[in-house]
Amino acid sequence: MNPENIRVGFTVSKKVGNSVTRNRVRRRLRAAANIVIQKYAVEGHDYVMIGRALTTKRDFGALVGDLEKALQKLGKWQNELEPETRDV
Repeated sequence: MNPENIRVGFTVSKKVGNSVTRNRVRRRLRAAANIVIQKYAVEGHDYVMIGRALTTKRDFGALVGDLEKALQKLGKWQNELEPETRDV
């Protein structure tokens, strides 16, 4: 898989908190994305992660699990050992 073909965006509104809190949420989401997106996301797609207020309090392992479940629910999960099946 080529991670350059995957783009990830992060958005955290001011409702989440002050700039320090919003940046912490962004950093946590970026760290989770580095673990999950590069290994399991389908190439050629853009992903947007939306930070919520409870992201700072969520256990990091649970946050990674949430992202994995979200990719599976979207149908964008790809096991790194199995090549993606393409509709032609």
